[in-house]
Amino acid sequence: MPALVSGWLFVLCVPVFLICASVAWAFNDPGVYHRGFQKYHVSAYSGIEEEDLRGVGAGFRNYFNSLEEPLDIRARVYGEERALFNDREVHHMRDVKRLVWGVYAIAVLTGFYVAGCAAWALTSGDWDALRRLGRRCAWGGGTTLTAIVLFGVFALTGFAALFTLFHQISFTNDLWQLDPRTDYLLILFPLGFWFDATVTVALRAAAGALALMAAGGGYLAYRRSRSSH
Repeated sequence: MPALVSGWLFVLCVPVFLICASVAWAFNDPGVYHRGFQKYHVSAYSGIEEEDLRGVGAGFRNYFNSLEEPLDIRARVYGEERALFNDREVHHMRDVKRLVWGVYAIAVLTGFYVAGCAAWALTSGDWDALRRLGRRCAWGGGTTLTAIVLFGVFALTGFAALFTLFHQISFTNDLWQLDPRTDYLLILFPLGFWFDATVTVALRAAAGALALMAAGGGYLAYRRSRSSH
C-alpha cells in the first residue's frame, strides 16, 4: 500500500509541479511582459514609452521576488513622472503577491518530491524501482497533458468567465474589480495579455510533460526490448 500511495502521489505531483513551475517562470520572464506590451499596444494606451515599459515589467518582477511593500512603481506617463497605481491597485497586488508566493512554494515542494523519488530510484540499483519510475513519469506526463487539454477547452470557449471565476475563488475581497479606463493594472495587463500568458504556461508545461512521457516511455520500451531477447 505505501508503494501504491507514493506512486499515485508522484503522478499527481508531476502536473502540479509542471504547471506551477511554468506559472512561476511566466511571472519572471521579461519576454512575457515585453511581448504582451507590444501586442496590445500598451505604450499607446498608457502613454508610457516602450523603454519605460521595460522598467515597469522589471518593477513587477522585483516586487514579486522581494519582501518590499507596498508596490511602488513610477514611470513617465505622457512625459510626466508619476506613481502608476492607486491604493486599491496596490492592496490588490499585495494579495497577488501572496498568491504568487504560494505558487512558488507548491512548485518547490512538489519539485523536491518528484526529484527525490527519481533520485532514489536512479541510485537504488533496483531495476523494479526504475521500471516503476518510468511508468510513473509516463502517467504523470499523460495526466498533465489531459489537464491542459481539459482546461484549454474551457479557456477557448469562455476565457473571460474563467478568469473572473479564478479571481472569485482566489481572493476574499473585490479589490480585483478595477476600472479599465483609469486603473493602470488593467491598462498594462488587458485580458488578452492574460490569455496569451496562459497559453505560454500551458505550452511550457506540455513540453515538460512530453519530455517526461518520452523519458518514461522510452525506458519502458527499452526494458521490454531487453527482456524479449
